[in-house]
This record gives sequence, C-alpha cells and structure tokens, in this order.
Amino acid sequence: MEKQQDKHLKFRALHDREGAFVIPNPWDAGSARILAAVGFEALATTSAGLAFSIGRRDSAAALARDVILQNARDIVEATELPVSADLEDGFGKDPLCCAETISLAAGVGLVGGSIEDATGDAADPVFEFGLAVERVAAAAEEARKHPFILTARAENFLCGRADLDDTIRRLVAFEEAGADVLYAPGLPDIEAIRTVCSAVKRPVNVVMGLAGQVYTVEQLQEAGVKRISVGGSFARAALAALMSAAREVKEHGTFTYAKSAMPAREAASYMLDVKR
Repeated sequence: MEKQQDKHLKFRALHDREGAFVIPNPWDAGSARILAAVGFEALATTSAGLAFSIGRRDSAAALARDVILQNARDIVEATELPVSADLEDGFGKDPLCCAETISLAAGVGLVGGSIEDATGDAADPVFEFGLAVERVAAAAEEARKHPFILTARAENFLCGRADLDDTIRRLVAFEEAGADVLYAPGLPDIEAIRTVCSAVKRPVNVVMGLAGQVYTVEQLQEAGVKRISVGGSFARAALAALMSAAREVKEHGTFTYAKSAMPAREAASYMLDVKR
C-alpha cells in the first residue's frame, strides 16, 4: 500500500504541475517495460491493444473484467510507474457495478482508471444523461476511498453522436459528480478540444493516434490539455510492422525487415531478468 500511495502522489503531481504530459498505452508487460525505458512518467492500459493481443475485437462484450484487471496487474508489476486503466463501461449498467470495478482496480495496484458512458448497444450507444452521471458519482465515491484518480469519459463522438454541446454537458456534470479527469475521445478538431478544456476546471485528457488531424504536444498544451494518451495506436503501429514483415516474406520471399527490427540484445535489455 505504501508503494501504491507513492505512485498515486506521483500521478497526482503530473496532473497538478505546469504543462501537458503524455501517458502512453502499453498492451502488456513487455511494452510497458519499453515505454518506461524511453522515459515516460506514467502509463495507461488499452482495451484495444489487449483485445488485439489475444485475438479479439475491442468491445466490452469481448473482454471480461477479470481479463482487463489481470492485464492491468501485469502492467502495474512490470514497472515502478503509476498506471491508470481503461475500465470500459465499469462492467455493468448499475452504478454499483462501476463502484465495485473501481474497488477491484485499486486492489490490483492501479492508481487511476476511466469509466465511460458508452453502452455497447448500437441501437442506444450512450447511457441516458441522468444514469451516466449516477454511474460516475458512484465510481467517484469509491475512488475517494483509495489512492485513485478517476477519469470520466463522454463517448458521444466515438458512438456517432457528433454533439459537442451534449458532450460538454456530460463532462461538466461528471466533474460535479467527482471525476478527477475529464475525457471525450474523438473530438473533431483543436477548436473543439479548446472549447472542452475551457468548459471544465479539472484536467482534460485527449487521445492522439486516431484517424484525422494530428496535433503536437505543444499545440494541445496551448489548447488547455493536461494529459495526452495514445489509445491503441501504439499497438496498431506494432501490428503494422508485423504485417509489413509478414507480407514481405509471404509475397517476396525476402527478409529485409530484419534490418529495421529491434536487435535481440536491445529488446532483452528492457526486460526483467527473473528465474522461473
């Protein structure tokens, strides 16, 4: 618990200090070790990266809570960095499910995590406003019992609902319900990002690496962003390299991809040296 408290304080300090910081998203312990070696100060899990690594599509229906939490535990134990987790929709409609998920997340050593308002139902993709706020309030109440920073996500733009006013309404309500960080993935442009940041008082997370315009850390910081994640895009970049190598071998019978591959010695240098 003392180590977890220390990580929580470090994570909190990242949100309190001047400027924006990047929190990349490893999908397993090995990628977490590499990102820590690069020098990042905190990590966040990615449900998409995890899903791809086990041969599944990214959806709450495809990833059970115990699978998400075991992956998070592996990443927590891989480095000394603070780790926040993608906790999907809290793994249940009932606000009590969200609270239980936060408690379990803290139990595996996480010092942060996100709850989203997406339902997973294509016919009704976002929870009704009142219920969405109740779910965040329940999660926030539980988070206050632990060294834990709660992120509340408004999923409108990822669910085909390009409604900035409703997104801001939800984020403001989530802030009032006790969320520590606000997050609306898929905002269309820097002006929308700036509008969101100016509408709330708590730190705002923005994801880069999605399709669309790409902004620099400096540009996002100027717009008011505090935290920048990359979602599943690092995992997809790794998969792209794998596909390129596989196609070269299959289609051309050559192995030139190995010239740009990370040397085995370097890869090993990032990993733990433990006995079975």
